[in-house]
Amino acid sequence: MELDKDQMSKVSNRLKRAQGQLTAVVRMLDEGRDCEDVVTQLSAVSRALDRAGFAIIAAGMRQCLIRTEEGDDTGTLDVAKLEKLFLSLA
Repeated sequence: MELDKDQMSKVSNRLKRAQGQLTAVVRMLDEGRDCEDVVTQLSAVSRALDRAGFAIIAAGMRQCLIRTEEGDDTGTLDVAKLEKLFLSLA
């Protein structure tokens, strides 16, 4: 299944921001910055990655449901696989 390009563009932008944040965290560590500041930024990176993952799963769910409603069984929702992906982010 190919995901919607517009939705994935937003996810890609989110991941690029997270990449920048992670680079900043590494720089902070190298500079010996305060532990609280480093952990705060690392937490923000983690949330950004989680949200990107959830957005990808949500887009996949929507696409599968739309295909199923249209009678296209190639998009049949595999609940077990979807659950495994969802839980991998927890």
